[in-house]
Amino acid sequence: MKAVSKTGYTEKEISDMLKRIEADNVKFIRLQFSDIQGQIKNVAIPQIQAEKALTDGISFDGSSIEGFSRIEESDMVLRPDIATYALLPWKQNGNVKEARFICDVYKPNGTPFEGDPRYILKKAMKEAEEMGYTFNTGPELEFFLFRMVDGEPSLEFKDHGGYFDLAPTDRAEDVRRDIVIALTDMGFVVEASHHEVAKSQHEIDFKYGNALEMADNVVTFRFVTKTIALANGMNATFMAKPVYGINGSGMHTNCSLFKNGENIFFDENAPLQLSDTALQFIAGVLSHVKGITRVANPTVNSYKRLVPGYEAPVYISWSASNRTALIRVPAPRGKSTRVELRSPDPTCNPYLTFAAILVAGLEGIKKEMQPPAGANQNIFAMTEAQREEAHIDTLPGDLITANKYFVEDSLICNLFGEHVVNSIDSMAKIEWDAFRTTVHQWEIDQYLTRY
Repeated sequence: MKAVSKTGYTEKEISDMLKRIEADNVKFIRLQFSDIQGQIKNVAIPQIQAEKALTDGISFDGSSIEGFSRIEESDMVLRPDIATYALLPWKQNGNVKEARFICDVYKPNGTPFEGDPRYILKKAMKEAEEMGYTFNTGPELEFFLFRMVDGEPSLEFKDHGGYFDLAPTDRAEDVRRDIVIALTDMGFVVEASHHEVAKSQHEIDFKYGNALEMADNVVTFRFVTKTIALANGMNATFMAKPVYGINGSGMHTNCSLFKNGENIFFDENAPLQLSDTALQFIAGVLSHVKGITRVANPTVNSYKRLVPGYEAPVYISWSASNRTALIRVPAPRGKSTRVELRSPDPTCNPYLTFAAILVAGLEGIKKEMQPPAGANQNIFAMTEAQREEAHIDTLPGDLITANKYFVEDSLICNLFGEHVVNSIDSMAKIEWDAFRTTVHQWEIDQYLTRY
C-alpha cells in the first residue's frame, strides 16, 4: 500500500497505531532521539498530537542539541519509528500513562539529517544489505549502582559483592530485578543478570538482534536503568572507570553477519570452524580499531579503564578463547558464531560505534584481508619485547591520541560525514583541553606539601 504521509506510513499503519495508543490509555508520548554523544533526548507531546507526529512529524530546534545544527539552519523534524513504540513501565504524577517512540531526525525538506547517529548506522547497514548481509550485535553493558547521599550521587558502594554473588552479599539484586522487569515490560528479551567483579557493579544481558534494534536497546537500557535506580534511592552510572583501583565498566560487543538466514561466520570444516568471511571481518576491524576507539571510548575517563590489570583489553590482537585479546571468538558455534570486540564502554554512542565496527569489517571482507596470527597466551604477562616480536600493537592511551587516529581514518570519516566528524573532533579537543588545564586532586596530594 502506498504511503500517504510525510513520515512514510500508510493510512492503515497510522490508524492501527492510533488505535493501539488509545487502547493503552496513553496520555503523553515521548519522542526520543540520540545526540552525537549518545545521550537520549526527547520532547513530550499529548496523545492528541499523535496523529500529527505519525503523519507529518514534529518540529524542534536542533541548534540546542549537542553536535546538531547551527542556529541559521536549526529547524529539524522528528519522525517516529512505529516499530519502537513501547509503554514506559512506570507511571507519572497522577498515574498518567506514557509511551515512547524512538525517532529519526529529518530536515524540513524531507531529507535525513546527516548529523543523526541513527541515520549513520542505517547507512552502514544498507551497505551490508547490498552485499547480502544482515548485521547483528549483542552488547553487554556493565554499570555501577552507588548510594545517593543527601539527595546527591556519591561513590559510596551499595554492596560489596563480587562476580555472580547473591544476597546478602549482593544487596542490590532487588534493584537489578526491578530493572529486568521494566526492560521486559518494554519488550526486551533479557537473557541474564548478575553481579559483576567489582563492588556494586552489575551486568544485564539481552538477546542479540539487528544492530539498529540493539542500538535502540542500548539507549533505552541506560535510560531505564538510571530511572529505576533513582526510584530506589540509588544512582546508576555507566561511567567507564568511576573508582580507581577496581574494574571499570565495559560494553563488550558481539558481532555476526547472516546471509539468507544463515550465520556466515560459521564454517564447520574450517580451522576453529571460522569462515574466511569471519577472519576477513576480524582483520578489517583490527585494521581500523584505533579510529574506532575514539567512537567506542568517547571520554577522557574511558582511557582510565583501558589499562592492564583490570580485565579490559589494551593490546590489538584476536583469539579464539583468550580473554586478554581485544577481539575474542566465544566458544559457541553454528548460529551462535560471533566475534566479540571487548574495548567499547557503555558511555559510547551505540549507533556510531556499531556503524564504525560494521564498515571496518565490511572493508576486510571486500579486500579479503587476513588477520594476524591469533594470540593464545596471556598478553598481559608478555614483556614489551615479546609483544613487539608478536607484532601486537596497543590501543590509543588517551582521548586526544584516539581522536587523531579517528580523523585520519578516511573509511570511518567518509561514512560519518563532515558534519559528524567535525563535531566529534571538536568535542574531543574541548574535553581534552579542559582536562589538561584542570588541577586534579592527585596533583594536590602529590605536590602541595612537597614543594
